[in-house]
Amino acid sequence: MMNFETIRVTTDESALATLTLARPEKHNAMSGQMIVEIAAAAELLAGDDTVRTVVLTGEGDSFCAGGDLSWMRAQAATARPERIAEARKLAMALRALNELPKPLIGRINGQAFGGGLGLISVCDVAVAVDTARFSFSEVKLGLVPATISPYVLSRMGEGYARRVFMSGKLFDANEARDLGLISKVVPSSGLDEAIEAEVRPYRAASPQAVAAAKGLARRLGPIIDDAVIDQTISLLANVWETTDAAEGIAAFFDRRKPRWQA
Repeated sequence: MMNFETIRVTTDESALATLTLARPEKHNAMSGQMIVEIAAAAELLAGDDTVRTVVLTGEGDSFCAGGDLSWMRAQAATARPERIAEARKLAMALRALNELPKPLIGRINGQAFGGGLGLISVCDVAVAVDTARFSFSEVKLGLVPATISPYVLSRMGEGYARRVFMSGKLFDANEARDLGLISKVVPSSGLDEAIEAEVRPYRAASPQAVAAAKGLARRLGPIIDDAVIDQTISLLANVWETTDAAEGIAAFFDRRKPRWQA
């Protein structure tokens, strides 16, 4: 396996690979480097015939707090082409995970905000601890969950997504399950057992048939092609140029409320 700095990829004797987000001191927020490494890991795992199932999880108490705000602040100071390039990196990482020709099981060990919900949405099944909390928090910063939107809408459906997608509200694991984002909610002591229960059936299934079946489900589901991805990237670039985005990012780093917050 390749050497990574912000993630870990490990395999065991049962052909199971685990991709762990490894920035616990930042609640596994995605930096530019982490995004690139996730995409590289997905490509590596896709081509590894010794791997039959992949688990995606986070180190520490959080699954993924979304985009690293220092990285986001740096984007705010760049020109539009640079922002588009950075957004495309995340879009390609999500696409690589979504199209992984192996089962991808989310082991949601704690809170997930913003882009972290995009990572959950590209999993084939996601099991969360009952203490986990979730939020599409981008709107609190004057931004939009654009890059993750195709996967979120595919996972939840428009009706369920609209209940939480643009409010920024905090919701718990049970509500996440009711909305279709999470498949199962368990106490932390039962998380590994629940993940093993999801992995076990694949050991009796043909890897080639599993890959073909997953590809079929993806093709027959909502279309997430280059045009859709380009649309989300353009929207995000547009939103970055709004006065609300500038205010939201500035307010966060100034440790004050943005002007729209009562």
